[in-house]
Formats: sequence, C-alpha cells, structure tokens
Amino acid sequence: MTTPLPASLFPTIVPPDAELRRAAEQRQLQLTKPPGSLGRLEELGNWIAACQGQCPPHDFNRPRVVVFAGDHGIARHGVSAFPAEVTVQMLQNFLAGGAAVNVIAEALGVGVRVADIAVDCDEIPGVPAQVQAHKIRRSSGSIDREDALTEQETLDAIAAGRTIADEEVDAGADLLISGDMGIGNTTPATVLIATLTGLEPAVAVGRGTGINDYGWMRKTTAVRDAMVRARPVAKDPVALLRTAGGADFAAMAGFLAQAAVRRTPVILDGVIAAAAALVARSLAPGAEHWWVAGHRSTEPAHTSALQQLDMVPLVEMEMRLGEGSGAVTAVPLLRAAVVVLANMATFETAGISAGDPA
Repeated sequence: MTTPLPASLFPTIVPPDAELRRAAEQRQLQLTKPPGSLGRLEELGNWIAACQGQCPPHDFNRPRVVVFAGDHGIARHGVSAFPAEVTVQMLQNFLAGGAAVNVIAEALGVGVRVADIAVDCDEIPGVPAQVQAHKIRRSSGSIDREDALTEQETLDAIAAGRTIADEEVDAGADLLISGDMGIGNTTPATVLIATLTGLEPAVAVGRGTGINDYGWMRKTTAVRDAMVRARPVAKDPVALLRTAGGADFAAMAGFLAQAAVRRTPVILDGVIAAAAALVARSLAPGAEHWWVAGHRSTEPAHTSALQQLDMVPLVEMEMRLGEGSGAVTAVPLLRAAVVVLANMATFETAGISAGDPA
C-alpha cells in the first residue's frame, strides 16, 4: 500500500506575475516594430518578465544545467545500443568538460553541475565527493519485472532534487535546466509518458541511442510489460515513480517542482525531462507555468508529452542526445527575448510615428 505523499512536500505554486506579463505585452506595443512581428520571441520575453517580476526583464546572471545521472536495471536487458558501464565513463567525461553539454554550455555562458543519483558504482575514480552527495542507490530496478525503487527511496530522491534546486537558487541561479545521463533511461521515460498520455508502446518507443530492429522489439516489449505494472498507480505520482521511474527521474521531478516553488524559470530538455515534468506537474500543480520546452526530441513519446504539457518547443534540431544539450542550445533565444524587451527603442524615444492598425 502506497504511503500518502506528505501534504507539505511542495507548497501551493504561485504562478508567474500576471500583472507584469500584461505590462510586458503593453511595452511590446510601444517598441519600434509592428505588433507581433517578432512572433514567439515576444511571447517568450513576456513570460520571462512575468517570471522575474519586472518589466523590462534583465539578462540571466547565472544560468545552470544540472545533469541527473542514474543507471536503470532495464539496461541489462538489451534495450540500448550501449552497455550500462558507459554511464560511469560519461560521468567522468562531464567532469572533464568533454561532453556535448559541456562545450555548448561553455560557449553560451551556462554552468554545468553533475549529480550522481543512482549510478551503478559506489566510488568513481576522479569524481569529487559532492557529486555523490545526494546519491540514493546503485541503479534503479528493472521496471519490466520489479519496482524501480522502494517507497522511502522515492521520497528521498524527490527530496534530493528539491534540495539541489534550493542549492542552485541559493547560489544565485536565475535560470535552470534539467539534464540527464543514464544508459537505458529512455525506456522508463517512455513508460512514464505513455502511461500518462495513453500512448501504445509500439507508437511510443523510439530508437534511443540508435538500437536496431531487434533492440527496438526488446525495448517495446519491456515498455509494454512495465506499463502493465504502471497503469494501476498512474494517478499517484510517488507510486508511479516508485514503480516505473527511477531515482534520477524522481530527483528531476523534485528539482522541477522546487524550481517553481522558488519562482525560477526552467528550460526543459528532451524526453527524459518531459517525463519527469509530467510527474512533477502532479506533485506540484501549476509548476508547469514556470517551464518552457527547449527543443523537441526525435523520440516519439516526447511529442506526446509536449502536447500534454501544452508546450511548443523553442528549437527543432532533431536532437536526441539528452544531457540538457537541446535545452542549453535554446538559451540564446531567451537572451534575445530579454534584450528585445529591455533594449529596443520605443516609438517615442526614437521619434518614429506609431502605426495605426486598419
């Protein structure tokens, strides 16, 4: 029997400031351009102003991506093109600055943090102790045949994500991104999304790291079996994470929910972040108003999740790497939205006659 989620886990979410959003919309009409001519860039700027509680908004001082790393028992059953040992190797690569998210983030002024939540290794050579400060366990269970976590581990993982969000915001982060690393993690992501959106396994399952047809069939079977176990608890977010998620997903869900509690905007990455976001929305209703979708993954389940979240991605680059790389790639669009609203001349200051809509 599932232990009820403590009512105090997440307080009521305060939405972005509607009055400041209206002020931003009015300012957009005063800028030296036809109304709406910058399209979604204007909507994005208005959202940022509402999140920051000021108009015009200011540029982001400390954007941060947190890479949640965790292994999954399902990876031992042929659902990935890479062996599970790669998670440890990639963790070391992140810390050395050699991963895609590292180099993209460095070029765009975004800090990178790595958090070992459930990597299948006790001590990783060259990994600082703080990286493992919030570790829950070694790997999560194989969700096609067993629960991913215990009840207490699930709650502990959610709390870990909440703490990581607090640590980042307290250190000055004003824009957060949830990244991921874990061989096999698209399988639980697909299970969570398909369970919550009603997708059939054969429609929801993608190629992940590049599996062949036989791998796709094994993965689809695993997703099907895991969904049988997940459906009875679909309306209970903690039980769903325990049954069909994993420690990294639970931590990411806690991170996303707490970012909203702390009134800090988030750029969601791909299918892993979207799966965590769907659950986080149940943990903290209204948290989704503090998030924006950075990109659309080629994983078919991601599109379904975006539809469920009522989000249109900022970029469409056919990316499927994870790590937070797609979300980080969208950061310049947020910066552009800010400078348009903050730095563009108004018709009055530029001495230009405003148009009169016919």
